[in-house]
Amino acid sequence: MTATLALRPAEPSLPTPPNDPGQQLDWLLDQVRTNRFMPHPPAENIFVGDGDYRAIGAEFLGHFVRIGRLKPTERVFDIGCGIGRMAVPLTQYLDPARGSYDGVDPVMDGILWCAQTITPVYPRFRFQRLDIAHPLYNPQGSLPGTEVQFGFPNQSFDFITMISVATHLPPEELTVYLNEASRLLAPGGRLFLTAFTITGEPTGQERLKFKRWREGPGWYAIEEAPLAAAGIEEEFLLSQTQGAGLLVESLGRGHWRGINAPHYQDLLIATKPENGR
Repeated sequence: MTATLALRPAEPSLPTPPNDPGQQLDWLLDQVRTNRFMPHPPAENIFVGDGDYRAIGAEFLGHFVRIGRLKPTERVFDIGCGIGRMAVPLTQYLDPARGSYDGVDPVMDGILWCAQTITPVYPRFRFQRLDIAHPLYNPQGSLPGTEVQFGFPNQSFDFITMISVATHLPPEELTVYLNEASRLLAPGGRLFLTAFTITGEPTGQERLKFKRWREGPGWYAIEEAPLAAAGIEEEFLLSQTQGAGLLVESLGRGHWRGINAPHYQDLLIATKPENGR
């Protein structure tokens, strides 16, 4: 684990990290949440959802390490990197010489902020825009979501994140993304994906009320903008993940269901087999 390095001059009074390895991650997450020198985009430019930018980034870094088993030396690919909410905390965790990060997103403003703020200090953090068409985030995009191909060779990454990406995709596009993730993962690599998975009848405790969309495996919570909060049938998600050549490790329930859980959306962890294609 690397020491906390702000993207501006270091704060003189920054406390010393503990020697106990078991406490180092908690210390690092606290620094990500509270270090005022950590970069933060202007509030009006944050298009990646509600909540505290730094706190959510720190939360997911903890999930990446504890649930996804992310190591500092691994190669990370962040699909839908937005305006750096996952990238900023990862600058404090990934080894600056051996780890790496690549992020893609269709929203130019987010990519520009990340490329101008993060990459000059952390050159192994790279960002690129892919002009994917999306009715909410990039309505004039030139590339249909069913034709997405990320410009990296096979087995380029050890850890791929899709945070709040499946929640904005129709089922046929989600299948394409799963196949691309499988292609890009090295054997033993993990996919870390969040979703609203639909299982059976609602309990009435859910914070979002989904309705079936187009008689298929997709569901929506906002009728006038179905892809603002898209659900997916659990059976479809699992079958498409397995069909892409990944082994489903776990699917944890999120507290959007009205239950106690460490994360809001449901969380899928899938692994590329050691003998995977």
